[in-house]
Amino acid sequence: MTITQLKYVLAVAEHKNFTLAAEKCFVTQPTLSMQIQKIEEELSILIFDRSKKPIQLTDIGQKIVNQAKNIVNEADRIHDIVEQQKGFVGGEFRLGIIPTIMPTLLPMFLNNFIKKYPKVKLIIEELNTDEIITKLNNGHLDAAIAATPLMEEKIKEIVLYFEPFVAYIPESHHQFKKEEISISDLNIDEILLLQDGHCFRDGILNLCKNNPKNESSHFQIESGSFETLIKLADEGLGTTLLPYLHTLDLKEADKIKLRHFVEPKPAREVSLVFPKSELKMHIIDALRTSIAGVIKGAIVFQNVQIISPLKSK
Repeated sequence: MTITQLKYVLAVAEHKNFTLAAEKCFVTQPTLSMQIQKIEEELSILIFDRSKKPIQLTDIGQKIVNQAKNIVNEADRIHDIVEQQKGFVGGEFRLGIIPTIMPTLLPMFLNNFIKKYPKVKLIIEELNTDEIITKLNNGHLDAAIAATPLMEEKIKEIVLYFEPFVAYIPESHHQFKKEEISISDLNIDEILLLQDGHCFRDGILNLCKNNPKNESSHFQIESGSFETLIKLADEGLGTTLLPYLHTLDLKEADKIKLRHFVEPKPAREVSLVFPKSELKMHIIDALRTSIAGVIKGAIVFQNVQIISPLKSK
């Protein structure tokens, strides 16, 4: 059997369809089917149960797929070893970033990174945390930037920085006169939240999990952007919480509505996450160094309390 044949097996296992797998592998469907059949004949077993729709792995097929992932990863590692020995930092690199980090962090480091490493072809996707985990585990991302810890067995994390939560309180609100606020000051019924699927939303819910909730609240508003939440707060519909980096670009008239928390400040942990196979570590290290170079001057908070980004169960 060959590495190429194993890649065909992995493609069918992922897409559960021979035609779609062939398209993703840039070969004809008969070619892909024939190569997989050769492996099955060589091993005298069936990897796929073709009688089911969509196609399913057999029990032995699942074990073969698990091993094939290891073999393909180790084969790719050979290229990494050669490139690192040559001091070459280049090639295609697929990076995922969650939506609440992308608009603030990416402009801070991207220009410097592509100038310093012009041979790296960065392919950047904005994805939520669940999508990032799935794509990392399926080999469709090389790394991602997300709020952590993720508690994923097959994913490693390198912490980049800690980003505090900052309250946005309009002048009409009774807490506007406070210079600092505490977690106990938060009223979950008044906080305007991002839509479900954003880990920053889950962080806020975790932050307020011990605060009483008023079940008689007569409305609930959720949005997909911080800008909308800020405008709604200014209309007197509540307060909201923002990531610290997002507050740096606010207008001066809006910055007077920001309130920091007393120490230890609630914060999210932002990390580079990548598969434990550690492929393309030379590019991951280059990314980490580039981000560290720009972030250390922007965030100086040390006494923080990390809030989990995971949805409470």
